[in-house]
Amino acid sequence: MALAKDPGVVQEQRDAADQNFDYMFKLLIIGNSSVGKTSFLFRYADDSFTSAFVSTVGIDFKVKTIYRNEKRVKLQIWDTAGQERYRTITTAYYRGAMGFLLMYDITSQESFCAVQDWATQIKTYSWDNAQVVLVGNKLDLEDDRQVPTADAQKLATELGFQFFEASAKDNINVKQVFDKLVDVICEKMNETVNGDASPATNQKGDSLKESPNKRQGGCAC
Repeated sequence: MALAKDPGVVQEQRDAADQNFDYMFKLLIIGNSSVGKTSFLFRYADDSFTSAFVSTVGIDFKVKTIYRNEKRVKLQIWDTAGQERYRTITTAYYRGAMGFLLMYDITSQESFCAVQDWATQIKTYSWDNAQVVLVGNKLDLEDDRQVPTADAQKLATELGFQFFEASAKDNINVKQVFDKLVDVICEKMNETVNGDASPATNQKGDSLKESPNKRQGGCAC
């Protein structure tokens, strides 16, 4: 007797093979190890969550097709390893990515201090107009918070990033994060097509402008 396939796997295979779409965007989720990148992706793509921590080896991806502004958008979402030893592998995938979810853990000041370094990685290895959303994950652990919302919002503003706090476990702002990233990518595309973009958008790091008060060592705290 043939075993029934997981419906989520079947849907993902259909999405991957489906060529009927208006746009296809390559997105990357980056950030320190253990901030919840894989859990965040699984919550969005499969609406599933597990508390078991399994470190991503190298890089993995999922495909999801959504509708935004009457357009069918196919998302190829790459989940990257946060460990330093995989950095050479993962940065090779930055080129061609149209959007990034830069994630930290609100209960880990260390992961937040690394945000500036990750932003520099994006600026160095990605294309000029890549859009970024800064995501403070694990909002369900509010009692253990180490990173004030105001500090994260301030840094996001300085870097020119969108900002959300979210929880993969409680499914808070997960869909909203991806929707916002897709929307800002579409807006940037429309500006470029219509010729309305300012000259700065054609220079490296338009949405990655560094804070004039950038701290030494890449720490944002």
